[in-house]
Amino acid sequence: MTRKAIFDLVKASGGKFPDQASVDDLDAALDRLGVPRDGMVRKISDKGVALIKEFEGLRLKAYPDPATGGDPWTIGVGHTGSDVKPGLVITEAQADDLLRKDVARFERAVNKLAPITTQDQFDALVSLAFNVGEENLRSSTLLRMHNAGNHDGAANQFARWNKAAGRVMTGLTRRRTAETKLYRGAA
Repeated sequence: MTRKAIFDLVKASGGKFPDQASVDDLDAALDRLGVPRDGMVRKISDKGVALIKEFEGLRLKAYPDPATGGDPWTIGVGHTGSDVKPGLVITEAQADDLLRKDVARFERAVNKLAPITTQDQFDALVSLAFNVGEENLRSSTLLRMHNAGNHDGAANQFARWNKAAGRVMTGLTRRRTAETKLYRGAA
């Protein structure tokens, strides 16, 4: 729901805004709840990008998935795709460009899938989607709980995403713990 729709609903139900301070108070409350201002498109913060970089690392030569020993091949800061093949080598500038493009794709997805978020929740959801993919986020219990306003339940769901190829991965467990802390605003 947009801010305009919320303000219109308040007015339609007989609510009045006696002064600008009342409007400002409602705006501040909506900010705290993570309701975006009309026309606002969230972008990941430096804190969110740092979390992705910390857990993805930077590799300038393509490497196989740690869980499968093969596909998907990865390069740069967690970049996968049909363009990544064994033996591929890139520069750090190319890795930064790929990261910007990949993050932008997941920002768009999270803006669409979870329109009401705080900045920390948004960053954590982008990090998760970056790692597990948009489709997995879209069908997740975590997203359903988040969108229903059950943020404690959603935060608890991050821990479930610690497996690759059916095996618990220590790195994923650590990443999910960091994402949970960020989602809760405690990072």
